[in-house]
Formats: sequence, C-alpha cells, structure tokens
Amino acid sequence: MSNFLTEHLIHRDDAFMVIHKPAALLTVPGKTPDLQDCLINRLLAEEAQTLLIHRLDRDTSGILVFALHKAAQKSISNQFQLRQTDKTYQALVAGHLQGEGTIDIPVIYDPTRPPLHMVDANEKKPALTHWKSLEQFQIDGQPVSRIELTPITGRSHQLRVHMQYLGHPILGDTLYATPEQQQLVSRLCLHAQQLSFDHPETGQRVNFYCEVPF
Repeated sequence: MSNFLTEHLIHRDDAFMVIHKPAALLTVPGKTPDLQDCLINRLLAEEAQTLLIHRLDRDTSGILVFALHKAAQKSISNQFQLRQTDKTYQALVAGHLQGEGTIDIPVIYDPTRPPLHMVDANEKKPALTHWKSLEQFQIDGQPVSRIELTPITGRSHQLRVHMQYLGHPILGDTLYATPEQQQLVSRLCLHAQQLSFDHPETGQRVNFYCEVPF
C-alpha cells in the first residue's frame, strides 16, 4: 500500500474503499496534460480495481467512496441517484450566521462565465440544501461562522452557490467569494465530513466520518 493510501484511507473491505480526499486535488483527470494528477489515478496506481462512484470539487476536501467491483459500484451509485445516502459537510462562511434553515433554489451552469454556476428560479431541476450554524467567531477581525451543510440534491457547485446566494460565501472560494473573503484563509473551507449508505453486500447501514481540517 502506497504512502498516499496509508495516509488517506478511512475504510476498506472487499466491496469499497472510503478515502479522505485532500484539498487542491482533482477527483478525476482534467482535459489537459497538466491536469492528469488526480485522486482516482493515484488510487489506480495501487489498486487496479478502483471504480468511481461520485466526486468532490478539486478544492473541497473530505470523504469519497470508491467501489472495488462492478456490483458494489452499481449499488452505491444507485443510492446516490435515489438520494438514499446521507452526507454532511462543514464550512466556514463570511459573516455571522445564526440558527438554521433551508435554501431551495435551482442551480445551473452559467455559460457566460465558465466554470461558474448560478441560481435560476426558472430551472425545473431542484437544488435543496439544509444549513445549521455551529459557532461564530472572527478571523483577522472579520466575522466568520462555522456551519453544517446537508445537501439533499447534488448539483455542481450547489453548496458554494447556495451560500453565496444566502449572502455568506464560503471562505477561500476563488469562484464565489470576494477577494477579501478569499484571502482570509489559505484554502476553500468546505469539507465533506460524514457519509452513510447501505453496504452493497450486507445491506447494513454504514457510516463514515472524516475529521474537519479547519
């Protein structure tokens, strides 16, 4: 087992692996030669049976599950598609945000500003996120909130766009935060901290947790 797997493996059995993806690493290769270093290629170098199930944005860290055979890939992928998985994220956002709530507005790709996405109330496919404030504090004198995010749908950039829409962009977000909000931290402060689903072989509910690094 490589040093990378040793450092980032959360769980492994005969059906799947749960991996802690670090920030600033693509899940899958990009289109150009300089974007070929990615999580799945690193895993395939050590485990040839690795099969993709879902993704995280390059700058988002946290839990990803990879199948080790086709039946497991189909089972877990179906659970994602049918919204039978449970997943939570943690983020640091600009401003003091208290309480909890739900953001229910569709998110679509913005063809005029690639790779950005935007909200669009006329889009038919829903985008739904629950949020809960955990604490408020300051960084360099600026108000900041730690929040828990639970995406019910899985649109591209959903959490990042929804928090911008709410008026509390995620710190370090080079696409949706202001320059000042980007510079408060050294990375995008968005982390996939928890994931649960039914085991593809036993049917039992399994739950995995990845410590928040910020």
